[in-house]
Amino acid sequence: MPLVDTVPPPPATVHLMGICGTAMGALAGMLQDAGYTVTGSDTGIYPPMSDYLASLGIPILEGFVASNLDHTPDLVVVGNVIRQAYDEAQALLARDLPYTSMPSLLGARWLDDAHSIVVAGTHGKTTTTAITAWLLDAAGREPGFLIGGIAKNFPRTARTGAGAVFVVEGDEYDTAFFDKRPKFVHYRADTAILTSVEFDHADIYADLDAVKASFRLLLDGLGTDGCLIARGDDPNVRSLLEHARCAVQTYGPGQDWDGSIDGVDTDAGTMTFTVRHKGAEVGTYTSMLVGAHNLYNQVAAVAAVVRQGVAPADLEVGFATFEGIKRRQEILGSPGEVTVVDDFAHHPTAVRVTLRALRQRFGGRRLWAVWEPRSATSRRSIFQAQYAAAFDAADRVVVAPAHDDGRTPADERFDADRLVHDLTARGREATTLPDVDAIVATVAAQALPHDVIAVLSNGGFGGLHGKLLAALRARFPEG
Repeated sequence: MPLVDTVPPPPATVHLMGICGTAMGALAGMLQDAGYTVTGSDTGIYPPMSDYLASLGIPILEGFVASNLDHTPDLVVVGNVIRQAYDEAQALLARDLPYTSMPSLLGARWLDDAHSIVVAGTHGKTTTTAITAWLLDAAGREPGFLIGGIAKNFPRTARTGAGAVFVVEGDEYDTAFFDKRPKFVHYRADTAILTSVEFDHADIYADLDAVKASFRLLLDGLGTDGCLIARGDDPNVRSLLEHARCAVQTYGPGQDWDGSIDGVDTDAGTMTFTVRHKGAEVGTYTSMLVGAHNLYNQVAAVAAVVRQGVAPADLEVGFATFEGIKRRQEILGSPGEVTVVDDFAHHPTAVRVTLRALRQRFGGRRLWAVWEPRSATSRRSIFQAQYAAAFDAADRVVVAPAHDDGRTPADERFDADRLVHDLTARGREATTLPDVDAIVATVAAQALPHDVIAVLSNGGFGGLHGKLLAALRARFPEG
């Protein structure tokens, strides 16, 4: 059966190939809420998404094998992790089963009748999406949302909502093996936030110009009555603004919307900041999101929700009650007063701003960075030199081998030894260790009370987080 852009009515069965992706898992919950029977398949199943799907009672079939479709679902949603060569994909194409992509289904089923706020950009999408959705919710607007991570304020990563607004994280990664356009082209943006534009996703984009061309598609989709809220001090973002046909509001230092950090409480882990619009103070707020990058993520969120008629005074409760996002500066535990933090950072810009924020958050405590080059970009040598400066805020750095680097041509691979050499030349204590067990043993043995250990990876890191916490608890038993 051909590709479809509609979904049958519930209680149809919908099968999600690649269900453990953050957006796919979010869609699974929305479909279940709408009355559908949901199944899924994936590999490399790990928390937090595995725990989230288990809490919904959604079964996950291990691997992408043809038998996953033997229950003959009414619709198959194909995640962008799926390659056409996979047995399950080949079985799908060979059988009389309707199929679509996650972005296409989301747009057609939930975004047509909503005011769609799409949060896009190389960095900050998940945080900005989550805080925008929560500010609207705290103001009583009951938005729908799809967040590319697990926001602690919400029991689900996505919901349909009862209000007129839907907030969605707009990923620039391609849609599916049969649709190579970026996901956000399907999201029918009425308001778009564009946080940043840098080269990333080296597996699908050839260079920065190709990345910029993808974001231009987002701007092309905004109607003349729409609004683009753009990080105006980012030169790559700025170069795209001439293509916008709609109203443009810029944010960042010296832009239409600006802000300042008034202070960081290192004991409470909060930041007080002021938002300004065209020089006039909008409001002063306190939030658990710390760091200069989070200042402007929150400024962008204010610009978006104020445009929806939310009064600036109503934002105080929303900021004060925001609980954060899993895998974004998330404190996992503090055995023996050694604080272990989990963060998704992998691009050199994300590593740099995350470590700077943790330095602000924890003051003068010794800061470790344990980093895994895992993404398609970080496994390559593209940003080899830039990574050296990305760790300047850390005191000690442990570099893992690149994950699954056999998938990267030998002459394009990231070099962990070279990074350690460059970090040492910059005054960092740095080492590379051969595997997760060696990293855990070394870090747990050398950590001291009051140290902060930031574990940076966009994947499961071989279970390092749990193993490290267990090793620290063994070394520092309670009492």
